[in-house]
Amino acid sequence: MKPRSQEWRQRDRAVLWHPFTPQKLWEEEDFPVIERGRGCWLVDADGRRYLDGVSSLWCNTHGHRAREIDAALRKQIGKIAHATFLGLSNPPAIELAERLVALAPKGLTRVFYSDNGSTAVEIALKMAFQYWQRNGRPLRTKFVSLVEGYHGDTVGAMSVGGIAPFHERFKPLLFPTIKAPATYAYRCSKASSLEECGAHCLEELEAILRTHAHEVCGVVIEPLVQGAGGMIVQPRGFVKRVRELCAKHDVFLIADEVMTGFGRTGTTFACEQEEVTPDFMAVSKGLTGGYLPLAATLTTERVYDGFLGDVFYHGHTYTGNPLACAAALGALKALARLKGVPARIEQFRRGLDEIARLPHVGEVRRRGLIAGIELVRDRATKEPYAAEERMGHRVILEARKRGVILRPLSLRVPRSCGSRRGLAT
Repeated sequence: MKPRSQEWRQRDRAVLWHPFTPQKLWEEEDFPVIERGRGCWLVDADGRRYLDGVSSLWCNTHGHRAREIDAALRKQIGKIAHATFLGLSNPPAIELAERLVALAPKGLTRVFYSDNGSTAVEIALKMAFQYWQRNGRPLRTKFVSLVEGYHGDTVGAMSVGGIAPFHERFKPLLFPTIKAPATYAYRCSKASSLEECGAHCLEELEAILRTHAHEVCGVVIEPLVQGAGGMIVQPRGFVKRVRELCAKHDVFLIADEVMTGFGRTGTTFACEQEEVTPDFMAVSKGLTGGYLPLAATLTTERVYDGFLGDVFYHGHTYTGNPLACAAALGALKALARLKGVPARIEQFRRGLDEIARLPHVGEVRRRGLIAGIELVRDRATKEPYAAEERMGHRVILEARKRGVILRPLSLRVPRSCGSRRGLAT
């Protein structure tokens, strides 16, 4: 009997174009065709089970077929799936905004909806820019962001990103930004520990703001962990100090919590761990537990009041979609009943400690339930594998054979978090 996945793969290759994927290799390689799921398991068209090791790209926080989200969607679909948010509102969107304001760091009181993490960040950038244009600081047109940052794939989100394979080829389309160093301590040329690396990076950021604050709209960071850049973790106190520097220079802090939000670092939002309230916070992914596309940009009364009497020209057809907002309310209900996270984090740590001892593992970086494993050819010298070897991809294929879905990150190495002071790109 012909496996069903084989037929689906043939049909896929005939009509589809997959993201972040070398299409020539895709056509030569078998891949799972996922048909259903339950809890942390995916099941392909031939009935084979896989552990969803990346939570379907870090958004499936409560597992597949989470009962609260299923129930919320069934209830809402019996009422209405979509109505425009332009000139209208709807109960799920209102209730969700109230819940988000209640959960968010104190002072974030306004919610602007969109449909994915990229647009949530893009909205924060546009709001910050327009605020200063309206409120007496028209020279503030630039953003400071971290080397190896990733904030999405719209033009604005790419502009404040800093990962060469994702962004360099689009450079002519991007607006100039000022890059600050990232806390990539494993390959830091100026420090021997994460704490020293963090201190050096903060010194560089302070120097940037001292020189450029008059032209800066805001500082954009992924708090605690830089995701796609290689799961680069920040030392304790780093986010709090960034907040202090932004306040000192009256520059907005934009926290991209698209990946870190909704419990993945051990608290509802990563900023909570350092008692930080950013001026803007972008959330998505875990917001609906991976069920439907939805994002939100949260901001303060100061920013909101700065727009009174004006219009913020941004929106899309599915803004405040009631079905997606209902799914998010179900996900927040599931989050409220979630227990045992500290124990799960400790279990995760113990497993990663075993992996860290393997001969071709250079470093394991971890924060909460987020981890990255850096593979090296030589552990003593930190010599990386050549990019053309696609070692990360080869490892995830081996994991797949053993029933685990993982995701490789293609890193540029060797790299350094050395000074990028004042460098506009």
